Amino acid sequence: MSLRVTLVQGGGAGIDQVPAVKAILTAAGVEIDWDEHLAGLASLERGGTALPDAMLQSIRETGIALKTKLLSPPGPPTGNFNVAFRRQLGLFASVRPLKNIPGLPARHQGVDLCVIRELTEDLYAAIEHEIVPGVIQSIKVVTEAACRRFFRFSFEWARANRRKTICCVHKANILKKADGLFLEAFRGVAQDFPEMQTREMIVDNCCMQMVSKPQQFDVLVMGNLYGDIVSDLGAGVVGGISATAGINFGEGVRVYEAFHGGSREEIGADRANPLPLLLPAIDLLESVGQAGPARRLHAAVSHVLGEGKVRTPDLGGSSTTHEVTAAVLAALRD
Repeated sequence: MSLRVTLVQGGGAGIDQVPAVKAILTAAGVEIDWDEHLAGLASLERGGTALPDAMLQSIRETGIALKTKLLSPPGPPTGNFNVAFRRQLGLFASVRPLKNIPGLPARHQGVDLCVIRELTEDLYAAIEHEIVPGVIQSIKVVTEAACRRFFRFSFEWARANRRKTICCVHKANILKKADGLFLEAFRGVAQDFPEMQTREMIVDNCCMQMVSKPQQFDVLVMGNLYGDIVSDLGAGVVGGISATAGINFGEGVRVYEAFHGGSREEIGADRANPLPLLLPAIDLLESVGQAGPARRLHAAVSHVLGEGKVRTPDLGGSSTTHEVTAAVLAALRD
């Protein structure tokens, strides 16, 4: 019986990434019954809404989705569709594995860490108002309930994945109440996981340590804003967008997401790197017990990157999406 997965197409790079990834998964012998939906700019261009009800309902029913980045229309910002998507589905934690891929040049080797980011609160609550002309106030929201839910998830994920150390990243030396509450919740939940080693680190020091010696880290947990910054910093450390993948978790819902992607005007037609969507698709396979195809796909990607002959422009090459896809397909056959 094939696996049923909701596929969310957000436009831009996703237009080229989706058919590439579907072809690669099929070649690996994976049977997936895709329920495909347009969202973001891709849906708006067809006269639909940015977050169609049918798409959200499909994800709730299947419980699992593969998603490209949702692009917004050109012009003044009208809100972030990706943030709204997570709110609509009640996604509260984002897991970002950061690990070297064989064959992909990176500033550091031997990195195997994970950033887990809280998704519902912090400055990303986007509560802003103008006090007087020229003075804007943005409110950082931190609640004990959301923090404890997030940390319990993080410790359970670390235990299930045989991780040993969790480091809480914060700025409680300055934000004594908001980040102080975050830190207190971390310490409280940690008591229920005595086998886990814990650390605490101020976010600016964390960034310095990340670029100087990232191998010291195992699991990093942090709030929404810090997590957004540190996860992309970590991606740069291990090779850029080709080394990124992410899983957003809610109650009964998992979304495997490509966090990077631009418009076709920026990237060019048939120039998108398929790896930012292929890597979360491989993580999806591993999560549903299809470890064999996942291993073959990892090996094929590593082979293509290691040869260095076929690379999209973001990796310093001139290959097309189709050429990268063909190379991965050829590596799967070998």
